Amino acid sequence: MVYSEGIWVLAILSGVLLLVFDGVTDRLIPLFAVGAFLAFTLSQSGMVAHWWKSQERGALASMAVNGLGATATAVTVLAVAVVKFMAGAWIVVLLVPSLVALMLAVRRHYRRIEREIAAPGNLKLENLQEPIVIVPIVDWSSIAENALRFAMTMSREVEVLHIESEDSANSLRRIWPSRVEEPAREAKQAVLRLTVLKSPFRFVVQAVIEYVLEIERKNPDRTIAVLLPELVERQWYQYFLHNQRARILAARLLTEGTQRIVIVNVPWYLRS
Repeated sequence: MVYSEGIWVLAILSGVLLLVFDGVTDRLIPLFAVGAFLAFTLSQSGMVAHWWKSQERGALASMAVNGLGATATAVTVLAVAVVKFMAGAWIVVLLVPSLVALMLAVRRHYRRIEREIAAPGNLKLENLQEPIVIVPIVDWSSIAENALRFAMTMSREVEVLHIESEDSANSLRRIWPSRVEEPAREAKQAVLRLTVLKSPFRFVVQAVIEYVLEIERKNPDRTIAVLLPELVERQWYQYFLHNQRARILAARLLTEGTQRIVIVNVPWYLRS
C-alpha cells in the first residue's frame, strides 16, 4: 500500500481525524475499537461461511470455533458502539455502511460496463468507409500544414473548419486557393474543402462542437474524425503562455459526442 494511492488516502483521513479531535489520540480509541472488532467479526463470519460450504474433515468443529469468535466480537462491537457512540464511535457506525454502499455501487458500475462492452463475436467487416475528416485550424501555419498532410493520408473527404471572428483582419479565405487548393490540384490530390463560420466574441470552441455534431447527425452511417492540431511546449511554464483550445475541444467532444466521433491529436513540438 505504501507504493499506491492508498497510503495518501490514509494519510489525509488520519490528518482530518486529528484535526476533528483536536489532536487528542485517546479520543480516537472508540473508533479503533469499533473498526478493529468489526473487522474481526467480518473475518470470522467469512470463515463460518467457508466451513459451511466445505467438505473437509472437522469442518463443523472449525465452524463452531469461528462462529463463537464472530459472536463474541459482534457483541463487543455493539457494546462499544452504544456506550461510546457520542464519544466518536458514531463516525465508524455511519462510515462503514456508507463505504459498503459505495463499493457495491462501484461493483454494479463495473458489471454494467462489462455487459456493455462484451465481445460481440467475429470482427465485422461490412460497411467499411473512409471517415469524414474535420480539421479545425486557427490560421495558416506549420502546425496547420502538418495536420492537413496527415488528414490527407486518412481520407479523400477532408474538411477544414475555420472560425472567423467579426473583427478578423486576415481572412484565411483569401490565401486558401493559392496556398492549398492549387498545390493539391497540381499534385493530383483531393482538394481540401474550406468551411468558414462566423462567430462573434471569438467563441471558437462552441462553434466547432456544434458544427461537428451537426455533421455527425447528417451522416448517421459514417465515422467523423476530428483532427486537432496542437502546439506542444517544451517547458512546463510555457503551458500557461498558450491557449489550450485543442484539449478543451477534445474534452468537450468526448462528453458530448458518440462513438462515431474519433478524436486525433496532431502535435507540433516546439524546438526550444
